[in-house]
Amino acid sequence: MPKRALVEHRPYLLLSLLFAVTYFFAMDGKVGGAFLSIWKGAGVGFLAIYAAHRGVGRDGLLIAVFLLLCALADVVLEFSFLLGGALFAVAHLVAIALYLGNRRERTTGSQKAAGFALLVGTPLIAAMLTYPLDNWHLVAIYALVVGAMGASAWTSSFPRYRVGIGAILFVVSDLVIFAREAGHLSRDIAEWLVWPMYYGGQFLIATGVVQTIRHRAHLSNSAD
Repeated sequence: MPKRALVEHRPYLLLSLLFAVTYFFAMDGKVGGAFLSIWKGAGVGFLAIYAAHRGVGRDGLLIAVFLLLCALADVVLEFSFLLGGALFAVAHLVAIALYLGNRRERTTGSQKAAGFALLVGTPLIAAMLTYPLDNWHLVAIYALVVGAMGASAWTSSFPRYRVGIGAILFVVSDLVIFAREAGHLSRDIAEWLVWPMYYGGQFLIATGVVQTIRHRAHLSNSAD
């Protein structure tokens, strides 16, 4: 990336990292309420700004919308678990549209198996963790959407070791939340696991997708 581009666009990523890291250390402190929820949402919110500013075409719009919805869900989740989950579900549908629109031309057997495992295993594990709690079936349905997001990311043409792993980190962070809510994992341990995996996954997804679509746009313009 040219030096001028770094100077112009690095602040969005730096601000995202700043809010994400400081939130991790502040989330169990005395700061609370609306201020903390906005602080939390700013981490992915600045990733959304980065994607909107650096993204190209339809794919750039989709990744920016996905991140924006996730940032809103981060805020709303502090007040309503159900509404926050619904926003995340919509965000995952946007991500699925992005990944399916960028499918890998050739997918190996192991890649297909991994995608199938994410698609089927995620809701199955979520159901096993939360049954027979109230609304366990809603959790399983949501987890199916999350699993589909992970599967489509892994089998997409975006780099698996950035976007694919980022999506898997997102999936695992949600499963940890389900385990916490069902009492299978202590709240303290879950709190230390969820945010780093979730934000780390989002950072990998955002930078991986944006840099890939910009590279493709550059190659297309060069060919023209």
